[in-house]
Amino acid sequence: MPELHAVVLEAVANALEPGVDLEAVDVRAAGRRKIVRVVIDSDGGIDLDHIAAASQAISVALDAPDLEARLGENYVLEVTSPGVDRPLTTPTHWRRARGRLVQVVAAGDPVTGRIAQVDDSHVTLETTVGQVTFAFGDLGPGTIQIEFNRTSASADDE
Repeated sequence: MPELHAVVLEAVANALEPGVDLEAVDVRAAGRRKIVRVVIDSDGGIDLDHIAAASQAISVALDAPDLEARLGENYVLEVTSPGVDRPLTTPTHWRRARGRLVQVVAAGDPVTGRIAQVDDSHVTLETTVGQVTFAFGDLGPGTIQIEFNRTSASADDE
């Protein structure tokens, strides 16, 4: 439903400050109802206030008669952030994960490192052998690594 994406995009843009992006809109059947899943993100991260404001605005937009007729009255709206399991595939994803430990296949080889710098065409990872810079064209999807024992000093680097 391309028009659904446009309606949700407008609702998010009107409800939230600039810099909050609509990452995805997905509609799936779940029994007799539909689940509308909306993913939003920003450079500063998404908090519960963002989720609440977006949920309210999107809900009002989806209840418009023309969309309600297509979605049906029985739908569930989920508004969420991308989470750490989202693959890093665009420069924006990499930039928003600056400071995080990632694993990626770069130029055909697996690499693990902390994202040190990101620009429009390159990412620099701090690895065990020092800083290494890769063009985005040489990278596969990056995966954020969960760090349970990260020290507060390294957490302050973000």
